[in-house]
Amino acid sequence: MVGRIRRWQQRHWGERSKAERVELTSVLTWHCSIWFILGCWLLLPLAGGIAHRPVALVLGAVLVLVGILQGVLANRRTRTVLDHYLGRAELPAGTHRAPAVLLGLALGLIVALAATDAATPMAVRFTIGGVVLPFGLLYGLTAPVGVFLRRSAGFTVLLTAAVGLADHDAPGLVATAAMAVFQAVFALLAGRCGAWTLSVLWEAERAREVEARLAVAEERLRFGRDLHDVLGRNLSVISLKSELAVQLARRGRPEAVEQMIEVQRIAQDSQREVRAVVRGYREADLGAELTGAQGVLTAAGIACEVSAETAGLPADVQSALGWVVREATTNVLRHGDAGRCALCLRVLEGRVVLTVENDGVSGTPDGGGGSGLAGLRERLAVVAGTLEAGAVAGDRFRLVAEVPLREKVSEVTS
Repeated sequence: MVGRIRRWQQRHWGERSKAERVELTSVLTWHCSIWFILGCWLLLPLAGGIAHRPVALVLGAVLVLVGILQGVLANRRTRTVLDHYLGRAELPAGTHRAPAVLLGLALGLIVALAATDAATPMAVRFTIGGVVLPFGLLYGLTAPVGVFLRRSAGFTVLLTAAVGLADHDAPGLVATAAMAVFQAVFALLAGRCGAWTLSVLWEAERAREVEARLAVAEERLRFGRDLHDVLGRNLSVISLKSELAVQLARRGRPEAVEQMIEVQRIAQDSQREVRAVVRGYREADLGAELTGAQGVLTAAGIACEVSAETAGLPADVQSALGWVVREATTNVLRHGDAGRCALCLRVLEGRVVLTVENDGVSGTPDGGGGSGLAGLRERLAVVAGTLEAGAVAGDRFRLVAEVPLREKVSEVTS
């Protein structure tokens, strides 16, 4: 049983982003709240306060059935009204029609209970609260706050008058009004606060994606500028000297050969400069990557600890491990589940070990076996390195890269 639950968590929970998890939890909370209120404020009061007469029992049974239908319908339409609130979809026509009919029917049955003295006054007031919440939670997410409050006030006045006329209980008027107001306000706050939190969280998620795309675009622009700076001037010189060589060759001047030799030299220099730019683009500086990882993660609200010293490591090893740091940091940010992240670099017995560990198990690069890990293994293979990644100690995720050193370097301590 435990194994099945764990597999379900990894398959259906672990694959979700933080925003998706919070949304799922919020929806489940709303579902449970509706049934909790129906159970405590409808079923229990009726069970203890209904009169033992045929008419009373029939009215109570029908009211319970209507309350159950209210709960089922509210659960089915919670996603619909939430999608409308978050701007994902238009609200379908008639969304509130069936819930409103059920609410009216439930209130009619409550008035009938009060008029026939089929239930105690306390049971009547509590059942009002039980049937108002399922409708109020849905309506509070779709109606503007001002409209909701005005209509709730009018609803409270009408309901109080109807129940007061039915049972002629003057002190009960205050209790009826208080119950209606309390449930309306509670439905508004419970729905709106949770939905507003979700909207902010989804907005932060979209901002993070935009930030990642902007970072990629900025890097491409930088690379384009570097290439332009390298090739722009040289290509202009090559064009001018080639044109000069053509003119000299047409005149039979021997200087044309010298100009073409110069063109050849400039072209070869351009090739070397382009290779240097590409090599610098492909190579990652380990120290810069560690510093950048700490800054980026901290800015994202993730506590990051870096324990490393890169002095004495060969350039190719630093480049390979720098890419590991970059990829691991990107995936921690992409999945957004971590609250803490630790990066540790050590040299032990002729090998350098880089460990990246965070407390978000869903922060697995590419879901645990995608092109990101494959690309890192290819880069590490060039320096005879290895890479291991996986969940450890509950909800923690650890990535370990090891690279053997060809020559002894001083021990790197934290």
